[in-house]
Amino acid sequence: MTNAATRTMQTTSIEIQPHSTMTEVLQAFPGARRAMFRRYHIGGCSSCGFQMEETLQQVCDRNNRLDPAEVIEHIQTSHEQDAKLQISAPGLAELLKQGDGLRLVDIRSRAEWNMTRLPPAVFLTQELMQEILSKWGKDCPIVIYDHAGAQGLDAVAYFAGHGMTNIRCLRGGIDAWSAEVDATVPRYKLERKEH
Repeated sequence: MTNAATRTMQTTSIEIQPHSTMTEVLQAFPGARRAMFRRYHIGGCSSCGFQMEETLQQVCDRNNRLDPAEVIEHIQTSHEQDAKLQISAPGLAELLKQGDGLRLVDIRSRAEWNMTRLPPAVFLTQELMQEILSKWGKDCPIVIYDHAGAQGLDAVAYFAGHGMTNIRCLRGGIDAWSAEVDATVPRYKLERKEH
């Protein structure tokens, strides 16, 4: 293996290498699945999926013998781009104080919405999604939030792909808001479903 293939990157607190499992890759770079699917058509559906215990090297080998160093570099670059689409909880608090027509959209489940929410938010439904795409201006300032930030970037990517130019997601979701801005917003844990 070349030096390039064995190099590691550390833009988060976890390093990834060719021998890292996909679990480790996704822990270090939560948007890695989306990045790999977008460029290499890996991991977006059952026909191109991967097992979480597979190493990045194994995934690369069975997908046209991709160069792991190139894939790692793409994951890191995508991660840096994702970071630009996020806003911190204190940053959102400041924007909400300023007003300026910011719209806050909650993409969590109905049960989570009923449990707790950020007061100015609206709950995303199919009808609201259609309204956003057809009636809200393409440059309307929007911040999307979920529970812990895992799905927010996917939603931002969807809306950005439909021409929305001023959309971001809350880094760390409502959980970060509770931890960093307003402790009166209850924190909760989601049960993981076994497949």
